Amino acid sequence: MMDPDKIRGLFLILLSVVGSFAAFTAVRRFLTPRTEDRSPIGDISDMEGRETSVFSKLEDSKNFWDKLDLFFARQLGMEAKLEETYMLLGRPANTDPLKMLHLKLIVGAALPVAFYALSQSPFTLIFAPLGFLLPDAGIYAGRIRRRQEDIIRNFPTFVDLGALMIESGLDYMTAFDRIVKIAPVKTGLELEIERTINEVQLGYSRRDALRRLSLRTGLQEVRSFVGLIVQSDELGTSLVELLRNYSADMRFRRLNKAEKLAAQASTKMLIPLFIFIFPTVFILMLAPMISDLITGGMPF
Repeated sequence: MMDPDKIRGLFLILLSVVGSFAAFTAVRRFLTPRTEDRSPIGDISDMEGRETSVFSKLEDSKNFWDKLDLFFARQLGMEAKLEETYMLLGRPANTDPLKMLHLKLIVGAALPVAFYALSQSPFTLIFAPLGFLLPDAGIYAGRIRRRQEDIIRNFPTFVDLGALMIESGLDYMTAFDRIVKIAPVKTGLELEIERTINEVQLGYSRRDALRRLSLRTGLQEVRSFVGLIVQSDELGTSLVELLRNYSADMRFRRLNKAEKLAAQASTKMLIPLFIFIFPTVFILMLAPMISDLITGGMPF
């Protein structure tokens, strides 16, 4: 016969796990946009086809683990989010949406177990949903931000070079290809432009290839750049002047952002000053006086 207290503890653990997953699923479904709202991953899926989705390939699989992965991805509402995160990461070769799902499941299971081992309380298992969010906030968000900073760093120079080559008589795709080939070091921007050129050579229309470029980067600057090119193609306006004005506008906004950060620096420095600098100064100034008071009074 099992101890009733152990049975009650196991029941509470099971109830906590089920409740945490149910709460997490409910919140995810509540915050998920309606089906009629277009998301970046939905747009890119329309152009790539359902066969390119990692999770769509698991639908016909007979493997138990594949079906389990598909169940978790769909029940927790992570299928589209994982695909979009993988796209914004630049589709690295060392990972894929399935590996990202496995990491989230491992952290989601390990975190409450660690809390339970420390507190011996079954109610700590309600922190299981937090484990699903930690990889996004701690790993993938930082990698996406660094990739976007790498792309946007030389983007104004790329636009200027493109305008110069287009003015010399080259087509804009040929100009972009020339810039990529003469680049001494291929940053994230050159790699994305090269991928766009390859897609055009494989049969994608220029508009779709450029649209996919903006989706892969997730940057408003790149979306505006693509919009300028598409507008120039549709209306027949001069692309050179549009690109030059856009490059100047990007540099102006970057300068304004730098000035804003510089203005905020003095305010942000107050926190370390009050926490670290002022207490040290007060200690150095008042320590001799306090020592004299303790040992025998002031000398005057």
